[in-house]
Amino acid sequence: MDESVSLLRDGVILLGFALVFVMLFRKLGLGATLGYLVAGAVVGPHVLGLVGNAESKLGLAEFGITLLLFLVGLELSPTRLWQMKRDIFGLGLIQVVLCGLAIAAVIWGPAQFSPAAALALGLPLALSSTAQVLPMLQSAGRMKTPFGERAFSILLFQDLSIVPLITIVAALSRAPAPPDAVPGWLLAVETVLAVVGLVLAGRFVLRPLFRLIGNLGEREMFVFAGLFTVVASAAVMEALGLSTALGAFVAGVMLADSPYRHELEADVEPFRSILLGLFFLAVGMILDLHAIAERPFFVAGMAAALIAVKAAIVFGIGRAFGMPWRGALALGLLLSQGGEFGFVLFAQAQNALLIAPEAASLFTAVVTVSMATTPFLMMATRRFRAEPVRTGEGLAGPKQDGAIAIVVGYGRFGQTVAQMLILQKVAVTLIDRDPARIEIAGSFGAKVYYGDGTRLDLLRQAGAADAQLLLFCIDGDVIDADLLRSVAHAFPDASVFVRAYDRRSLMKMAGGPVTGTVREVFESALCMARLALDDIGVDGGEIERSEDAYRDRDAQRLAAQSESGDIRAGFDRADVEGLGGRA
Repeated sequence: MDESVSLLRDGVILLGFALVFVMLFRKLGLGATLGYLVAGAVVGPHVLGLVGNAESKLGLAEFGITLLLFLVGLELSPTRLWQMKRDIFGLGLIQVVLCGLAIAAVIWGPAQFSPAAALALGLPLALSSTAQVLPMLQSAGRMKTPFGERAFSILLFQDLSIVPLITIVAALSRAPAPPDAVPGWLLAVETVLAVVGLVLAGRFVLRPLFRLIGNLGEREMFVFAGLFTVVASAAVMEALGLSTALGAFVAGVMLADSPYRHELEADVEPFRSILLGLFFLAVGMILDLHAIAERPFFVAGMAAALIAVKAAIVFGIGRAFGMPWRGALALGLLLSQGGEFGFVLFAQAQNALLIAPEAASLFTAVVTVSMATTPFLMMATRRFRAEPVRTGEGLAGPKQDGAIAIVVGYGRFGQTVAQMLILQKVAVTLIDRDPARIEIAGSFGAKVYYGDGTRLDLLRQAGAADAQLLLFCIDGDVIDADLLRSVAHAFPDASVFVRAYDRRSLMKMAGGPVTGTVREVFESALCMARLALDDIGVDGGEIERSEDAYRDRDAQRLAAQSESGDIRAGFDRADVEGLGGRA
């Protein structure tokens, strides 16, 4: 009972302080990450002491990084990942090696550590904060740009380098080797086998599982299955002593080409946001302010050296890989901080008797301080890094990144709408919630994503914020005025078109912001009536006048019905007995 009360109390305090500080720092333009770090430091044991046991909370919150890498994996199909291999294994490898050796030299010289200790500290400091950098790229809308992909390539290689770095620390160890210690070469083999196993599981287990859940139509099962996928892949890697984030990333990549990608993104995203916030709170809590107070100049100087060395080296590498100087500078500053995996590797170095516990605390503080500087650096250099505005003719216009149109519902109606757009070379994203229909469409070469297209979070994941057209081609009458208002508020730049089942559907949409509506049988019924009148010899002009008269009366009646909410309103305008009904 006492433990549950303590847990609730800690939760209230952490969430309350996080809410206040994140709102304040966002208002000041400093970003959420710094707000979380300061909130954690304030409630932690070194300031107010309101919440303790920061290490256990950090262990739980690191699952947020795992979820983040899973979501990033969903954005990258295996084909796209293969196209990025030069940046991952070229840019990433050079960055880790050069930054690690340069920082180790700084620690070995002025800081006067032994060569082994300097290497055990310098190599981890070459890694940047995935948990900080990726959300910054996503919030700025740069994740899918060439700049964002290069930053991600470096971060991904840093995650892959965890195994070699652990092996290096073990090789330098002064502690007696435990009898059950795994050799470095075996750890590398286990890593490859684990990745291959996850790839096979994604292909032959996860996809059939999500297909089955899609047939059941239960959204809650998607949430459970998504979390199971992340937890299971992370558990496999953890059991082998590897990066849990890497396992989740591989699982995400395996599902990137599946029809269930957008549904998974929408379901997992809230958990990722909450746990990442808790992660930075815990990092703030473990910040040893006493260590900083005892040696403030060392911590500040080492943090400044870390930022300067990494920014300079990444800038140089970026230029060598053909980046413009402004982009290379932005990349260097963005990756200049220490990373969360440094905490793990510092503990490894301490257990290997390469560094003292005091040194581990000091360099943990250095990493945290460097994290706190990143928002300031990016904000302070924004104008300096901005590309100059160019004017004049002959310059290429902006390219459309995502789909121009999102078609929700890929039945008979939606297929016709989509194919008309595709014939005009309009980029289209297709969404449907019928797994059997998705598979049939896939057999004809159409890529249809699974999901409920009336959910705003799923539409946002599908790129609705950048789309010009949202076309709801769903059977039935699920679209109403409230939903249309929500869609217009969330995506104000998109034109919204809706397929209406009948006039009752149009009455439900009355007052909602919509660009156009089409009753699904109205035009086809008029077409058949025209053919019938023509067949019995009615003059073409008379047919036109009859159609115009019917359309006018129908529009007046529909307006009266929508205004009153009564299906019988305007019935006196009907010239034909029994004209009422649902059409």
